[in-house]
Amino acid sequence: MVGFLGGGIFLRGIDRVLPHLHPRSSMQEAEGIKTSWHRSVLLVSAITLHNIPEGLAIGVAFGAVAAGIPGVPEEASSFAAAAALAVGIGLQNFPEGTAVSMPLRREGVSPSKSFFYGQLSAVVEPVAGVLGVVAVTFAQPLLPYALAFAAGAMIFVVVEELIPESQKGGHTDLATMTLMAGFAVMMTLDVAFG
Repeated sequence: MVGFLGGGIFLRGIDRVLPHLHPRSSMQEAEGIKTSWHRSVLLVSAITLHNIPEGLAIGVAFGAVAAGIPGVPEEASSFAAAAALAVGIGLQNFPEGTAVSMPLRREGVSPSKSFFYGQLSAVVEPVAGVLGVVAVTFAQPLLPYALAFAAGAMIFVVVEELIPESQKGGHTDLATMTLMAGFAVMMTLDVAFG
């Protein structure tokens, strides 16, 4: 639960600081520190922020394989499972890159620059992946926390980006963090009484 909530709180902190704009949002709805950045830069920032936990999840999965920790179920820390996660996240990066490139192109950015910025938004994934591998490989006791941290960060992104009804009415942060807290409570009850 500590790792899970830590992942959500960490991503919420980055969300508050990094200037970004969600797709289909107006410039008045930009989040993070106020800046004079153009709409296109804010959009790329939002997708880049979203890619950090994806890279962490892949890195932690491969770190668990490299660490070969006894007691962890074979299916939870197998190379095949880590590779499947990497391929799945890699495949969803194609439409995600398009989600960055197309609005940029509509705003008059050249096709090559639009493509470049779409690719650039995913550069943080391998960096976060390496950090995840290093953290797990050199600090095996941190594996459960690292996995939970990555899960918490991913749940934060899913709620923040994919559940639009929870984001209406000006209570975006409250809805996201309340879901995170509710998930943590249910997870704890499941483990305690399961």
